[in-house]
Amino acid sequence: MQTCARPVALFISDLHLQESHPRTAEAFFAFLAERAAQAQQLYLLGDLFEYWAGDDDLSSPFNQNVADALRLVSDAGVAVFWIAGNRDFLVGADFARACGLTLLAEPHVANIAGVKVALVHGDAECTSDTAYMAFRKQVRDPAWQAQFLAMPLQQRKAIIAGLRDGSREAHAEKSMAIMDVTAGAINALHDSTGSDIIIHGHTHRPALHVEGVRRRYVLPDWELDVEPVRGGWIAIDGDGAISRHGVDGRQLDWPR
Repeated sequence: MQTCARPVALFISDLHLQESHPRTAEAFFAFLAERAAQAQQLYLLGDLFEYWAGDDDLSSPFNQNVADALRLVSDAGVAVFWIAGNRDFLVGADFARACGLTLLAEPHVANIAGVKVALVHGDAECTSDTAYMAFRKQVRDPAWQAQFLAMPLQQRKAIIAGLRDGSREAHAEKSMAIMDVTAGAINALHDSTGSDIIIHGHTHRPALHVEGVRRRYVLPDWELDVEPVRGGWIAIDGDGAISRHGVDGRQLDWPR
């Protein structure tokens, strides 16, 4: 195993940050200070938070600590980018300004060290989960979001808590195959972006999938408050090489 070399870009997703998981938060803060601050670019590919009720929740000390830590990375000269996940799609311009980051629509195509990469969170490609896709279409609608964000913050949090409970119950009844991305959606993403390389999260199933010249890199989720601990990131170095790293920075092989 080798330690992470100085990278051009780092990619993380699915940390599900929340006050009740302090070790995960501490690992994230250490990653920002020790790893991300040394990179040129940092891409946050969704579900950084367990949930996001709206930018007025920046008044929460925990959320403010996260924003402050990201601002330190941005102030160090790192370009920080955000793609929304299924838990934090309500992040908006106020949060972006507080963190010094750039909000990206998905799919986003980036050219990094000569590598053309298509970036998404990954939930939009789980097209076999028709119930979720209908829900996603509803909550991503600008009119729905405007109506929801007009509610008092505590009311929004109560609604989100109910949705999270319902989501856990629904997941218990669904197969892993239904909740994974589909080949058709991934092929369509390759075709529409013109990229042979995709990086995404969401599924919590880190892997490298190879189909001819096409490659799909799946990010891990982070969980350091229960056993077994997990987490890590993907890096692109100056030569365009793509590698996987554990929370401790060691380079890891790709599970298949």
